[in-house]
Amino acid sequence: MTDNGPQPDAEDLRRRTRDLLASHPPATTGHSDFLRARFDAGLAWVHYPEGLGGLGAPRSLQAVVDAELAAADAPDNDPRRIGIGLGMAAPTVLRYGTDEQKRRFLRPLWTGEEVWCQLFSEPGAGSDLAALATRAVREEGGDWIVTGQKVWTSSAHLARWAILIARTDPDVPKHRGITYFICDMTDPGVEVRPLRQITGEAEFNEVFLTDVRIPDAHRLGPVGDGWKVAQTTLMNERVSIGGARIPREGGMIGSVARTWRERPELRTHDLHQRLLTLWVDAEVARLTAERLRQQLVAGQPGPEGSGMKLAFARLNQEISGLEVELLGDEGLLYSDWSMRRPEYVDFTGRDAGYRYLRSKGNSIEGGTSEVLLNIVAERVLGLPSEPRNDKDAAWKDLAR
Repeated sequence: MTDNGPQPDAEDLRRRTRDLLASHPPATTGHSDFLRARFDAGLAWVHYPEGLGGLGAPRSLQAVVDAELAAADAPDNDPRRIGIGLGMAAPTVLRYGTDEQKRRFLRPLWTGEEVWCQLFSEPGAGSDLAALATRAVREEGGDWIVTGQKVWTSSAHLARWAILIARTDPDVPKHRGITYFICDMTDPGVEVRPLRQITGEAEFNEVFLTDVRIPDAHRLGPVGDGWKVAQTTLMNERVSIGGARIPREGGMIGSVARTWRERPELRTHDLHQRLLTLWVDAEVARLTAERLRQQLVAGQPGPEGSGMKLAFARLNQEISGLEVELLGDEGLLYSDWSMRRPEYVDFTGRDAGYRYLRSKGNSIEGGTSEVLLNIVAERVLGLPSEPRNDKDAAWKDLAR
């Protein structure tokens, strides 16, 4: 239910969308003005509460709005560019943020006026994220002073804000002494350095934090409860990576299938069998992702998203490997080694060599495949947990 009555249905959302288009014609309305108007009309993410870009409607009805806007050639918010904000920061702010935080951050996040990044992983805390060493110390006045280093940070070179976890109590076990913050990336103590990767470009960064001041008003959740808050972020991250909505034969399987159809001289029986197998696997993953998104209507994402992210990484790597092999000598070519700092990853708009190299990172980013296999084993299949000797030890006493 919304604050003003029953939930809108599909026809009501069509009417609201057409009213938006009539009052803000895409052809004559500025890009940002249209997106702000869409947010204010509750048509940004319809399942969010009224006043925060939504109408309290079922999540599944977002497709009704999107179809009307696409038919009218209305501008979107370039979700690839702001994916971290949309897929990770927003659900966390919505669940744990104060009313003031929600009003301040959600609108410019959704319109893309403020880009977000994620300051989680560290040189010594990647797979074991709870071992993080970045420290946040509270001053008498209430502000927090943060010092440490983060790594593998996508979009840090573009970001206005970051979601950040830092250690606030080293005297308790590692999962219990963490607090979750919103960090201002324009603070003079924030330094962003590019990390050049195997593709030749630097979409990732390392971030150095030196006496960065964060007001307590930018804390999400209780002090020391940051690991619980971070689980919301991580579960949503894995769904956003592995459960993106794509059409049949979309994504990377579409690229190799197109090459197969257009280049019959490259075909062999063995490659045909492998392509058929991967095509079926990709379609199964696509349909499973659709089912997972429908389950989200009932609540927050669960550990099943880890399975989807696992499948995403495996498929991308196997499909890109098949494409390079199919192309033969052409597959060894690489069009551009220029050092760039792109705004987003473009798997389908680049050549086969790029897809092959970039997909190697899929089994690392968003949680390594090894860690996700443990999550699936323990939290989906109910298998016994691996033995751990650091569960009850204070973080400060752990070997590093």
